[in-house]
Amino acid sequence: MADSSGYPRTSLTPSDVTILVVGIVLGIGIFKTPSLVANFSANETVFIGFWLLGGVITLAGAVCYAELSSARPDSGGEYAFLRDAYGLKAAFLFAWARCSVIQPGAIAAVAFVLGDYANVLLPIGSYGAAVYGIGSIVLFTAINGIGTQPGKHTQKVLEALTVIAILAFIVAAFALPAPAATAAPSARDFSWGGAGLAMVFVLLTYGGWSEAAYLSGELKDARRNIPRALIWGVLIVVVLYVAVNVAYLRVLGLEGIRNSETVGADVMRVLAGDAGAKAFSLTVIIAALTTLSGTIFTGARSYFAVGRDLLVLRYLGIWKERGETPANALYLQGALASALVLFGAVTRGGFEAMVAYTAPVFWMFILLVGLSVFVFRRREGHSARHYRVPFYPLPPALLVLSCAWMLYSSILYAGWGSIIGMAVLACGIPLILVGRRADKDRMAELAPRKLGEDGVPSG
Repeated sequence: MADSSGYPRTSLTPSDVTILVVGIVLGIGIFKTPSLVANFSANETVFIGFWLLGGVITLAGAVCYAELSSARPDSGGEYAFLRDAYGLKAAFLFAWARCSVIQPGAIAAVAFVLGDYANVLLPIGSYGAAVYGIGSIVLFTAINGIGTQPGKHTQKVLEALTVIAILAFIVAAFALPAPAATAAPSARDFSWGGAGLAMVFVLLTYGGWSEAAYLSGELKDARRNIPRALIWGVLIVVVLYVAVNVAYLRVLGLEGIRNSETVGADVMRVLAGDAGAKAFSLTVIIAALTTLSGTIFTGARSYFAVGRDLLVLRYLGIWKERGETPANALYLQGALASALVLFGAVTRGGFEAMVAYTAPVFWMFILLVGLSVFVFRRREGHSARHYRVPFYPLPPALLVLSCAWMLYSSILYAGWGSIIGMAVLACGIPLILVGRRADKDRMAELAPRKLGEDGVPSG
């Protein structure tokens, strides 16, 4: 049963959104991508510089999303931004990309890594990783299907465990005796192409902060609270990520990071033997569970938004009043993500395939979102009362240029994968035709709602 206003209730606090942002971003990437970044780093300074630059770009994106979300809080997130900036045609095409490729692919990628580590600790056969992955998707979909509150509390518990484990890892790396010597890093020439590929993996690791936009429709006093929740969440992650990478350097050195397939586990093996490496595997599983829970929680909101706007998919736009959750959207999302895990298990494609297929499409739409800041500023002038990006136009310009660089670099990395991803995107073109049939009354209904005093859309 949908809420009578057509909107979810504002039941989330700023701390809830900050916790979800940290939980989604603070995932498996930091335990997988540093060795890839190190291979494109000429020295240790460049290596840490990549992570700091990634933090600056992420912060620029966060303040841009804070302006967009505070001006138009909506559970559709980027879908709502694109709809209001460019019209229904662009929004429907994005909805197709997110609901059929980007979001299920992101969930499936996390489930792959979770399943791999879980199957090492407790083996259940050659397809054990897929069983663990699908089982975790079903579990968290069911928890979030019960209601927003159980999903939120589950996320808080998992994130607390993840943060404690990462802090313990950082302390151990600096407190325990470091190796007597590490191999000197081999010389690597700097290239802009290599730097671009390094930043693809850095920003992939920082990815997920934008999911906060999908929570703005449920955040109390979103106009004032979404900037604070987003910016604090990103700053916490940047500090932790830089600290983790400095810890990697202290124990393994740059050459050791380059030669490591599981850099976190190798650090713990040096410090505490095989027992330490196994304990770290448990940390990765907890981190993956945290990311999976948060991604499932936010991802279903985009299905809900397109179902609310597109009558042929209206069953997805039902907001279950009991539990305050988009139950139908959650179940469809869980089914698609589980199917991708099953497909990955059969084809042995896995995590890398998901990155290759989704990255170019993802960066193309984030580029459009970044440009929408300029679109809305031109429309609104200087009269808007919501949060506004500081030092405008520098942050949105940095976001747009970075997205263009990432789009180019990810296409180079993905190769044929990017072509397949774009082909899947093209399959959503019929949605543009649906958008063209939206009449003027429907467009007026979907126009940006004015904000009331409490930051909730009205009218």
